[in-house]
Amino acid sequence: MTDKKRFGGRFVVEDALPSATVTPEDFNEEQRMMARAAAEFAEGEIAPHDEQLEGLDYGLTVKLMRQAGELGLLGADVPEAYGGLGLDKVSTTLLSETLARASSFALSVGAHTGIGTLPIVFFGTPAQKRRYLPKLATGELIAAYCLTEPASGSDALGAKTTAKLSADGQHYLLNGSKLYITNAGFADVFIVYAKVDGEAFTAFIVERDTPGFSIGPEEHKMGIKASSTCPLYFEDVAVPVENVLGEIGKGHHIAFNILNIGRFKLGAGCLGAAKETIELASRYANTRQQFGRAISSYPLIGAKLADMNIQTFVMESMVYRTAGWIDGTLQTTEAEADSPDAGVLAAKAISEYAIECSIVKVFASEALDFVADEGVQIHGGYGYIREYKVERIYRDSRINRIFEGTNEINRMLIPGTLLKKALKGDIPLLQKAKALQGELLQPLPVPAFDEPLAKETYRIAQAKKAFLAVGGLAVQKLGTRLDQEQEVLCAMADIMIQIFAAESALLRTKKLAQEGAAGVAAAATAAIAITPRTENAIQMTEVFVQEAMDRIESYAKLALAALERGDGLQMQLSVLKKLMRAPLADNVAKKREIAARVIRGEQYIV
Repeated sequence: MTDKKRFGGRFVVEDALPSATVTPEDFNEEQRMMARAAAEFAEGEIAPHDEQLEGLDYGLTVKLMRQAGELGLLGADVPEAYGGLGLDKVSTTLLSETLARASSFALSVGAHTGIGTLPIVFFGTPAQKRRYLPKLATGELIAAYCLTEPASGSDALGAKTTAKLSADGQHYLLNGSKLYITNAGFADVFIVYAKVDGEAFTAFIVERDTPGFSIGPEEHKMGIKASSTCPLYFEDVAVPVENVLGEIGKGHHIAFNILNIGRFKLGAGCLGAAKETIELASRYANTRQQFGRAISSYPLIGAKLADMNIQTFVMESMVYRTAGWIDGTLQTTEAEADSPDAGVLAAKAISEYAIECSIVKVFASEALDFVADEGVQIHGGYGYIREYKVERIYRDSRINRIFEGTNEINRMLIPGTLLKKALKGDIPLLQKAKALQGELLQPLPVPAFDEPLAKETYRIAQAKKAFLAVGGLAVQKLGTRLDQEQEVLCAMADIMIQIFAAESALLRTKKLAQEGAAGVAAAATAAIAITPRTENAIQMTEVFVQEAMDRIESYAKLALAALERGDGLQMQLSVLKKLMRAPLADNVAKKREIAARVIRGEQYIV
């Protein structure tokens, strides 16, 4: 067991303690009050103007963002010294989740407070922070993040926008263009990436009224229609040298680490949308009559609601587990926030959980797509009509698998980053894989499962062994060619995603169910109590783990078949089969009980 602040990627080789895992049940009253304020703002100020916002009323959007700033909703991530609230990441994650009910207006806020403002928070000089952060915190200035170009989306370092130092050495002259920039129509401050002398990838702070800087027309999008999305053009745009953000040639440190935060925050937004979808779908199912009874009384509708609730529970567990970890790393750098090394320290802290941020992004975006799709299905034909909000949630959800690095790119990053950490000695991955080889050739009897969640604990441990077996074989067989075998990497990523998801749900449920655990030692051995309060979480964890193991086995088989042939493949499949063995539970019955609770409550139920 380990309880380290720097735990990034180690979940595949080590176990964590329930007591050291942050969960929504840990929210304090101050955090809950902030969430209520955000919910009241979304319901009282945003919802009544929904139609105008969807029509892209810039003036209204800016006005409402400034109202949000007055409430402190834009300054949560900004340090108190610069006019913000300086909240921890768990608190700001809760705000992101809660504001998701404001549909694509929440995207405008998220782009401003996250990828727009955080580059200056983490990488700005004291002078840059004093100039911009107080006004960004209030909404007097609105920010945008400008990375994507017509020819470089996922390949960010392939950017063509250039920057050249002026003859007098006072400005950098920017030339080029950017594409799909959120908030572009009304933003005042733009974080722009360009290559100095066509080579050194660098970040700049560009102000809207700078001569030569122009903004193109709005894109006509499938969804997120209340958010502004425009191209940008730079023609000899003179940016003062003091507006270089970070170091010349080190822009990738800012870009990629801010994307890590963006990926994680995107997961929080997906969580909020999923919870709202469950509310809409369960309420509709209780009122819609077919064949003389509410459709919620039919088992197949109940099964959908149960699956939606389970996916959301797991997503929520992953999001706040990761938020707690990120808090631990960033807090260690607060004292050095204005030091010359602040950017380096921030980059190191954020990158610690790059793997988990990508995992959250992929799982949450795909889980929301599933939840939204089932929400539309429960509504039937009405779900296809714009009058019903579930239609918009469905359209808006699709962008999340593209935003902040496509899910395909993130799947490549997950095992790729893990292997880099292993080769640097940060994670004993290869040593664990080698040590496992002898164990896998021995008989692996299935133990008795006498306690609640004992089987789930055992199965997740077996899943980690399966990952080590597949990953170890992949490294052994492919060596440096592994990064070219994208299908194998994708299978490894999917196994890691399922392990992290299942373990996050298990740790949360154990923490919820362990009574009287006063400390780390007690928490490790405390009994699991099945009570009315814990039964739903236990059942959801049991269902998810069983289904996750089926998925893990499928991904492992795909990878093994690509890596081995003949007798070698049969031996590997035999080992996998031993690892996957466990008694089969009746998930149909458990889902019926979960569904009944959702239907009674007409909302997401823990």
